[in-house]
Amino acid sequence: MNNATKIRETILKVSNRVKSAHIGSNLSCVDILSTLYFRVMNLDDFANRDVFILSKAHSALALYATLYHRDLLKKEELDGFYQNDGTLPAHTDRNTSQYIEISAGSLGHGLPISLGISLALQSANRKVFCLMGDGESEEGSIWEAAMLAPKLKLHHLCVMIDFNNLQAYGRTVDIVEFEPMVDKWEAFGWECKVVDGHNEDAIFDAVTFRRFPDKPLCIVCKTIKGKGVSFMENKLEWHYYAISDEELRRALEELQ
Repeated sequence: MNNATKIRETILKVSNRVKSAHIGSNLSCVDILSTLYFRVMNLDDFANRDVFILSKAHSALALYATLYHRDLLKKEELDGFYQNDGTLPAHTDRNTSQYIEISAGSLGHGLPISLGISLALQSANRKVFCLMGDGESEEGSIWEAAMLAPKLKLHHLCVMIDFNNLQAYGRTVDIVEFEPMVDKWEAFGWECKVVDGHNEDAIFDAVTFRRFPDKPLCIVCKTIKGKGVSFMENKLEWHYYAISDEELRRALEELQ
């Protein structure tokens, strides 16, 4: 079983046990996280590690599950997710783990924070990755940071957009017009690529092979909300629903 499938299984099992929401959002970004944590990021030397910022923090369980399978989070810590007086909240809290870099929840903060961290680490040449949602791109603070990063020559900053075309109240493209997305980021001075957000080789290549290594990088990852479970895929209700025991059984059968 590959890492992404293990992470998806863990998300589903934990969500079922604690009756948490945002399952669709968690499942859509698994392949991005799996690629970064198992193939891209330098994490072996903690003091000189690459930094990951989860701006779409309602997908915190996907990050927790990834850290768990990367042996960076203990089982007892994961078991305390979404519990009163527990160990891990529904949105990230930087005081819960040394690998949770920021506290987040309100959308639009991750990229500005990532910009500051990237600037601070510029001389050390440590990479900073920021994962955002497509609906989150409606926040003005995102575009303020997008304007500034190329000016500061933050070539080791990488933004990854989980573009699943569903946000809290409907289709993202029906709420705000995003296209031409690539042209927008390139106009601000970024190198921008579009990839299949469920193809780990494509994600890896997009991060690794650069046409403009002196620019910050934006990767638009075309994803499916609820990816991996047929009855959850591309369904807005799985932004909110908790998964029942019978639905868990069916979902695990599909994954296996």
